[in-house]
Amino acid sequence: MQPYLLPYIGYYQLIDIADKFVVYDTIQYTKKGWINRNRMLRNGAPVTFTVPVAKGSDYLNVRDRYVADSYDPAKLVAQIEGAYRKAPHFGAAMPVIRDVLDYRCGSLFDFLKHSLERTCAYLGVETEIVVASDVEGETDLRGQDRVVNLCRQLRADEYVNPIGGLDLYDAGYFAEQDIKLDFIRTTDVAYTQFDSPFQPNLSIVDVMMFNDPGQINMFLKAGYEHVAPKDPGDVPLG
Repeated sequence: MQPYLLPYIGYYQLIDIADKFVVYDTIQYTKKGWINRNRMLRNGAPVTFTVPVAKGSDYLNVRDRYVADSYDPAKLVAQIEGAYRKAPHFGAAMPVIRDVLDYRCGSLFDFLKHSLERTCAYLGVETEIVVASDVEGETDLRGQDRVVNLCRQLRADEYVNPIGGLDLYDAGYFAEQDIKLDFIRTTDVAYTQFDSPFQPNLSIVDVMMFNDPGQINMFLKAGYEHVAPKDPGDVPLG
């Protein structure tokens, strides 16, 4: 999976269900994606927050991009504090968020990996997070060929992906490699957000502010469903 900044709960469901979670460091950074930004709730509406990235070639991998010198963690922390100060679990969640956002490392990938590990620790998720390049080294493989190679290297016989990958992977191709393909879709994750109508799929920050770790753990283990892959041959190999 790509690394993301404090992603939505479905990402953590995937980590929790896995025996090992592989996060890509050698994948191209995309400006318009969610790698260094996410959404929180402010005044009842979703708003975007961002960790700025230093200028660099559009072709650089995530591990070769850096957090911008202009990044002011105190300012971003203050924005999140202002949005959630009256949330029921602000006191427990905010120190974790501060620790994530104030992490000094330079490398964008290291920043994101630390954020995943820190939030997983708070949520009680014990899955090992593995860096892709530590497993595969340098590679020119892409798409499902890369996934299959990683599974072989890790001796995995099942690969689980979010529902967004349903059109990307061919179950028949995986079956030929003796690897089961499975997908999960987030379902019953809803909770009270002050007096506002519920806004789904915000950053895990929002979930942490309105739910204690025990309730979040219930969301992680019961708030999704398995979805079967499409029939073999529906998706072209690539």
